[in-house]
Amino acid sequence: MIEVRDIVKRFGGLVAVDHCSLTIEQGKVTGLIGPNGAGKTTLFNIIAGFLPPTSGQILLDGEDVTGLPTFKLFHKGLVRTFQIPHELPLMTVLENLMLVPEGQSGENLLNAWLRPGKARSDERRVRERAEEVLEMLEMTHVRHHLAGNLSGGQKKLLEIGRTMMTEPRVVLLDEPGAGVNRTLMGKLSEVIRKLNQEKGYTFCIIEHDMDLIAELCDPVICMAQGKVLAQGTMADIRGNEAVLEAYFGGGAARVVESSA
Repeated sequence: MIEVRDIVKRFGGLVAVDHCSLTIEQGKVTGLIGPNGAGKTTLFNIIAGFLPPTSGQILLDGEDVTGLPTFKLFHKGLVRTFQIPHELPLMTVLENLMLVPEGQSGENLLNAWLRPGKARSDERRVRERAEEVLEMLEMTHVRHHLAGNLSGGQKKLLEIGRTMMTEPRVVLLDEPGAGVNRTLMGKLSEVIRKLNQEKGYTFCIIEHDMDLIAELCDPVICMAQGKVLAQGTMADIRGNEAVLEAYFGGGAARVVESSA
């Protein structure tokens, strides 16, 4: 679904992503892990159109989308969430979802005046879809709550709900488990797995919770110093000495192995 070819990103003299190449396979839940400063979020921002690469190429389903802005990638079915949710805090949970679909006739002032029936019909359709999403997320009880008043875990679920309103082809999730309690973490995992298995969503997930990665992701890609260090199953990654050394420092792999 996504092919990253030899991407480089420099910020002045700092090389954040260093000739990185990887693939995100269609229909898979791919994990992207690595120590802080590995370049994971910078790479996400490049794939999602928030940052242009210094050099290299991004392909989406075979199409060169390098440097395309986020709104164009959104129309092509690529969406992302953020470690810190970007909800609209003074709107309700339901309204946050209903804002997402494009092309609603009520957004056009002339349609609202001259074709009010069409505008109402579109709004009813979008509302029904939003209610379906809330039911799947088990958030119907907070539909009329202000989004800014939700807990951290509920905001993460709302972020995923907003992606569901678009029927995306690929979703980039940036640390969905960060700051989320174990109960809601289980719900997040369940929703991601269901969307992947039943709806065919392709996911790539940045996450520091290795249990969540092990539960959801295959394959797992490990980055370090802006490059891909290793790729494989979680068992492969956990047994990779270079990965352990990147996380824990020189000689740590032998310490971990001896204590296992």
